[in-house]
Amino acid sequence: MGPYDPDTESLAAAARSALVREIDAEGVWDEDPVWREAFAQVPRHLFVPTYYVGVQGGYERRRAQSPDPRARELWLHGAYADTPLATLLRDGELLSSVSQPSLMARMLVALRVEDGDRVLEVGAGSGYNAALLAHRLGDDDLVTTVDLEPEITDAARQHLAAAGYHPVVVTGDGARGVPGRAPFDRIIATCTLPTVPRVWLAQCCPGARVLTPMATGLLVLTVRDAGHAEGRFLPSPAYFVPLRGTGRAEPGAVCLAGLPVDARGQETFRFLLALTRGTLDPQEAYALWQGEGRPRRERYGVTANGERVWAWLDAPEGPYTWPLL
Repeated sequence: MGPYDPDTESLAAAARSALVREIDAEGVWDEDPVWREAFAQVPRHLFVPTYYVGVQGGYERRRAQSPDPRARELWLHGAYADTPLATLLRDGELLSSVSQPSLMARMLVALRVEDGDRVLEVGAGSGYNAALLAHRLGDDDLVTTVDLEPEITDAARQHLAAAGYHPVVVTGDGARGVPGRAPFDRIIATCTLPTVPRVWLAQCCPGARVLTPMATGLLVLTVRDAGHAEGRFLPSPAYFVPLRGTGRAEPGAVCLAGLPVDARGQETFRFLLALTRGTLDPQEAYALWQGEGRPRRERYGVTANGERVWAWLDAPEGPYTWPLL
């Protein structure tokens, strides 16, 4: 059983249908059911001929071309599990992955893609997300995906071609956008950013929508013009590989010693710490988090105005605002 033979395709179709039913049960695409058809049709297994799953002490490789039939079957079922899959490791560092399908569905629905939209994806990954966008839009040329690593973009092109999609795949720094393909109606990032690159806004049409992971959350911005955008975080937590290139932020360790136990494991508190890193220390963040009723992610937002980009709680004008460095 290989990734392209009839037996694989039959088993993959059944596994894909099961995945769609699983996402159906969560009500993810109730607002935009057109995405259901995209997930039902795009063959995810063609985008992960090899992937890695975490095991004690490291990663285990699974691949379509394994000589062991049981291993190949395990590969196929894993390709359609509602879990993220690591696709590129280098010296033990995770460089690229395929996101959890249900999270991808939530992000694509929140992007509010409309017919004819020009879309930029920052973080090509395996190419699977670009294929979903191309399928939804029905025009490969409307989709551009960019990644810094030639190894990633080369593989994405191969996977996309194998699945019958041909969006524009660019090797470059996603923090700079892709000016030669602008203007864009939608930008979606599949990697975590420390701030909102101003050049993205300059490459957007007025009224464009930008969705990017940030600080363990998902930020959705509406672009007013080349110098101004504003929006809030979605309720869902999200964890992505950091952007590589000029926009990458180097993470630093955060010491939670001395904080109450109830704060250390709270997602919303860790989100606040990540969002305000370098501005609030953990004790200050804890006092704010407690004092404001342990605010959920959707109470936070980000504004980009000219040279300034800042995060805020409840309102852009304060009283709680923090610069995004």
